[in-house]
Amino acid sequence: MAGPTTAERGDREHLNPGPPRPPLLRRLPGPRVLVALAVCLALVAAGVVWVLYGSQWTRVERVSASGTRVLTPAQVVGAADVATGSPLISVDTDEIEARLLRKLPRIDSVDVVRSWPHGIGLKITERVPVLIVENTGKGGKYVEVDAKGVRYATVSRAPRGVPALELNVAGTAGPRRFGTERLVREAVLVARSLPAAVARATQVVKVRSYDSVSLRMAGGRTVDWGSGEKGRAKARTLTALMKAAPRARHFDVSVPTAPASSGS
Repeated sequence: MAGPTTAERGDREHLNPGPPRPPLLRRLPGPRVLVALAVCLALVAAGVVWVLYGSQWTRVERVSASGTRVLTPAQVVGAADVATGSPLISVDTDEIEARLLRKLPRIDSVDVVRSWPHGIGLKITERVPVLIVENTGKGGKYVEVDAKGVRYATVSRAPRGVPALELNVAGTAGPRRFGTERLVREAVLVARSLPAAVARATQVVKVRSYDSVSLRMAGGRTVDWGSGEKGRAKARTLTALMKAAPRARHFDVSVPTAPASSGS
C-alpha cells in the first residue's frame, strides 16, 4: 500500500502542529547603552534637585491664611513667620504649625500646605467659646472657654449668646474630690448638650458640685440639670417639658426619666 502523499502530510502537520517552539531570546542592550541611560537619569535627578533647591522657580513668595473669624489673616501670617525667598521644598510645615499653636492659643487646629510653585497656605480653625469665666483681675475682663474646656483667650467684652460660668463650690467637697478643672469640664459638657433654643436663652451655668449643675435663663427661669451625664436625654426631656409647661419658672431634668416643673 502506498504511504501518505506530501499534501496529506502537510495537512496532518497543520492539524497537529506539535509542541510550541521556544521564542527567540531578546538581545540585551550593550554596556554603552546602559552607561548612557545611567548618565541621563543622573542628569534628570540633578535637574530636579536644582529646580527644587537652587532655582528661583520654586521659592516662597507669598503666605496666605484662611478660616479666620476673630483673628485677622495678617495676625496669622505674622505669627507663622515664614521666611520668604527660601526653597518651598525645605519649609518645615510641622514647625510652622507648632509655632502658630504656641503664639495664638485661639487657634484650635492648623493645616500648613505648600501651594506650588511659590505659596504657603495656612488653613486654620479657631476655637469657639461655649462658656465665659469672669476674670477677677483688673479690667473686669472675661476668659473664653471652648468645647474642650480650654481657657484660651481674654476679652474685654462678653461674647453675645455665650453663658457665664459660675462656680459656687464654697463649703462643698467638689474641688477637693474632683478638682476645679474637672468641674469646669463638667459645665462645658452641660453647655454642649443644651438644645439650641435653651442655649441662646441661658445666661449662667452654675456649678455647685460634680452632680449639681443648674442653669439660669433669661426671664428668671431656672433648670436643675444635675451632672453632665445623659446630656442628650436631658436635652430632649427639657425641650418636651418646656412645650408642655410654657409658663413654668423652674424645670428639673436631673433625672430625665422623672422630670418636673413648677411655678407659673
